[in-house]
Amino acid sequence: MAEGERAADTGGGETGEKTAEELKEKANEYFRVKDYDRAVQYYTKAIALNPDTAIYYGNRSLAYLRTECYGYALADASQAIQLDAKYIKGYYRRAASNMALGKLKAALKDYETVVKVRPHDKDAQMKFQECSKMVRQKAFERAIACDSNHRSVVDSLNIEGMTIEDEYTGPQLQDGKVTLDFMIELMKFYKDQKRLHRKCVYQMLVQMKEILSKLPSLVEITLDKSEQVTVCGDTHGQFYDLMNIFQLNGLPSESNPYIFNGDFVDRGSFSVEVIVTLCGFKLLYPAHFHLLRGNHETDTMNQMYGFEGEVKAKYSNQMFQLFSEVFQWLPLAMCINNRVLIMHGGLFSEDGVTLDQIRNIERNRQPPDSGPMCDLLWSDPQPQDGRSTSKRGVSCQFGPDVSRRFLKENGLDYIIRSHEVKPEGYEVCHDGLCVTVFSAPNYCDQMGNKGAYIHLSGSDLKPKFHQFEAVPHPNVKPMMYANSLLQMGMM
Repeated sequence: MAEGERAADTGGGETGEKTAEELKEKANEYFRVKDYDRAVQYYTKAIALNPDTAIYYGNRSLAYLRTECYGYALADASQAIQLDAKYIKGYYRRAASNMALGKLKAALKDYETVVKVRPHDKDAQMKFQECSKMVRQKAFERAIACDSNHRSVVDSLNIEGMTIEDEYTGPQLQDGKVTLDFMIELMKFYKDQKRLHRKCVYQMLVQMKEILSKLPSLVEITLDKSEQVTVCGDTHGQFYDLMNIFQLNGLPSESNPYIFNGDFVDRGSFSVEVIVTLCGFKLLYPAHFHLLRGNHETDTMNQMYGFEGEVKAKYSNQMFQLFSEVFQWLPLAMCINNRVLIMHGGLFSEDGVTLDQIRNIERNRQPPDSGPMCDLLWSDPQPQDGRSTSKRGVSCQFGPDVSRRFLKENGLDYIIRSHEVKPEGYEVCHDGLCVTVFSAPNYCDQMGNKGAYIHLSGSDLKPKFHQFEAVPHPNVKPMMYANSLLQMGMM
């Protein structure tokens, strides 16, 4: 929770400083009820009146962390430390920001500072050890990746030799293939919190990799006037909300096609169930069920936000490595009737990017820190013209003028993207040129947002929004390193 202590009295209680303190206390109240946007507004007002108080920046940094604005959080934590080098919570928050951005060595340096100052702080020691472990693991993974003899997980699998035990009573593939009966049984099985046999998961992932590897980075489809497609945003391991989408909108089929726009995993507690279900429908209806890559279909995010830990707990490290290979082949964007472009993040850090450039992206890799592939996964819109530094610390924010130029140059009407929580589940900005859809209601069990999905008809391609609320789910905590590491600023 944001600190409630008052800043030191430096001038006999000047009116301006009292007002800044009152604004900070108001911000703290909003923070306590999880209205982080308003908390940021009031911390910002306090900073405007008294820009030399570290705690104001520290508190705002924490509010930014809660809204996943990691770039802003990092800047505020750094400013707090610059103002007061003894402000330990600033180091905690800078570490948390760097962790969220995957900058493990920078985070470790700040944790080390905290441990030196507070050698008997068990929480600090635990966080320092966890970060050290992650740094070592990353170093090991880099060494493995440099090995020229590194092979695909598929090459080392002996799926036929895997035995399904007699006591296993769950769904099985029919002659190695996904059927509708299998999918219906699987979803019921998952609702009962049961685990699909590892042989079935391996069979599905191997087939998924084969299908996805044959797709272009930009998938292009045509809707006839009588056809409709449903576009869903982030689902983030919220399996029971995914089931609710299918309940409200119908199961996927050749006559009821879907596009899921990335971020299937992490954060929620049922990421395995979500991604296996989505893979199953992709295998069942490869031309009518589409999956695009999000920024969370990457190794660094999976390590931080739960998916890697969940797969290892439910299956094995080898299984996670195969998921990683599958994710690398997910397409990056989709174009409907040459008029609507869909991607997870947004537009680009530079003008002049064409659809041909998107088509030619070599996507079978972990995303780089910059460039078109990074932008497609990470960027966000902003209300003002131009571009600005990303609030996330990765890619950029782009304005309405950027959207207009890109769409005009590429002969498009508008874009659909996801990537951001929206209170109503969707948002239309840039005069209708940029649409956001987010399909994880009450995100992280705390945001209180609605979920939404979009219907697009081939007759006019105008987005029709459908909202829904979160549904109850079993109380299972997600397996996130970040779940504990990002708590470092909450002392």
